[in-house]
Order: sequence, then structure tokens, then C-alpha cells
Amino acid sequence: MTAETILPQEIADMAARVIEANRAEGRTVVLAESCTGGLVASALTEIPGSSAVLDRGFVTYSNEAKMESLGVSSDIIETFGAVSIACVWAMAQGALRHSNADVAVAISGVAGPGGGTALKPVGTVVFARALRNSEAEPEGELRQLNGANRAEIRRQATLVALELLLP
Repeated sequence: MTAETILPQEIADMAARVIEANRAEGRTVVLAESCTGGLVASALTEIPGSSAVLDRGFVTYSNEAKMESLGVSSDIIETFGAVSIACVWAMAQGALRHSNADVAVAISGVAGPGGGTALKPVGTVVFARALRNSEAEPEGELRQLNGANRAEIRRQATLVALELLLP
């Protein structure tokens, strides 16, 4: 698919796949984004017909926003940090609770150039996917993304999150 887009073509192409696949399944999605700052939701809304699939998106960049908008426990943030599987699990569950969507994907990470630590260097990004009415625990994944700069890390994180939205 080649269409006019403000985003890199590979992101627009993946977003089109996500919209098409979820529309075919009758699924709606919700996003809880931190380090991507709404890029995943933006990618989806580049696609005509996305309103049939995207229920809503939460950009919860600060810890306070994660707690207030998604119900992430301060204990989780204090114990594990915002860039942790525990935090994105809670973000994904909160996104489902505060939406009508069938599937939630949450993203949090260290995009740089500052903010990294020995345990969580720049490029550390965590993802979670949760399904409504599922007995299974949310799926979580920690990735170490290699990017020359903040934009590249955010681009890669957006692609991973879009992939997680595929049925």
C-alpha cells in the first residue's frame, strides 16, 4: 500500500495491516502509550476506516498519568518502575477497564538520549498485550532496541506495538 502519510511508509503499511486484520476479526483495540507518545494511535488513524477498529488511546507519559488514567498502582511504579513488565501489564489492564476494546497494547520505555540506567539503558522498551475476558495473564515482553537516536527507538517501538495488535 502506498498512500500519502505523515509517518514512515513501513509504519503506515503495518498500521493498514492492523486495521484490516482486526476489522476482519471484528476486534477493537485500545492503546496505553508512554514513550511512543501517541505514535501508535496516530499510525492507526492514518488509515481510512480506522474508526471501526480503534476505540481509544491513552498517552500516559508521566507516572501520575499512569496512576490517574489507567489505575496503575503506585506500589508497582515504586517497586518495579514505569519501565517494567509489571507496569505495562497494569497499563494494558487499565486501558481495557477504561474502554470498550477487545485488546489492549501498552508501551513504556527509555527513548533517550538521557534517562537510562545500568539496569534499564536507553533503548529498553517494555510491551504488554491484554485481551478482554481472557483468563490468561497479559503477555509481556522487554526489548532492547538499538537506535542511533530517540526518533529511531520510538519508530522501532511503534512497529513492535503495531505487530502486537495483529490477531
